[in-house]
Amino acid sequence: MIPLTAMLLPIVISAVLVFLASAILHMVLPIHRKDYKQLPDEEKIRTAIREAKVATGDYFFPHAKDMKDARTPEMTAKFEQGPVGLMTVMPSGPPTMGKSLGIWFVFCLVVGVLVAYLTTRTMAAGTSYLAVFRIAATVAFMGYGVAQATDSIWKGQAWSTTWKHIIDAFIYGLLTGGVFGWLWPE
Repeated sequence: MIPLTAMLLPIVISAVLVFLASAILHMVLPIHRKDYKQLPDEEKIRTAIREAKVATGDYFFPHAKDMKDARTPEMTAKFEQGPVGLMTVMPSGPPTMGKSLGIWFVFCLVVGVLVAYLTTRTMAAGTSYLAVFRIAATVAFMGYGVAQATDSIWKGQAWSTTWKHIIDAFIYGLLTGGVFGWLWPE
């Protein structure tokens, strides 16, 4: 069995490559530019949210306290009248890209550690590039992409956006699998 510490270089290199690929996919290419839409009459809605002193957090509206409340005629009428939605309110101020990018890189490292853990427990030293690639790429794809579908299933995110994130995850999986196959111990 290969020690996990022997996989530090593939973990770091794959995290760096995925980080760079995500920057290209999200900031350079136009693929994700239309993932989010602007609210109609945005300033009026922003003013209403600010005046209501809505705190940072996740909100579902109209909100029912429990399933029994959700089935009342009053709540049913609210759902039918609309809008029905989920809203995330973040802290005021400019978006903190540095912090988010740092957390994303740590996440890439965590996925790399999980890929290393599974591949080192299922593959011997000297295993062929393609065999390592298949396992590492599949595990990385699962780490980056499978859970993306839950945003469309439960949060109403457009499936077109979810599929773009799943395609991103496929690319990240290929990069990770390639690095692990390339740097697999002899």
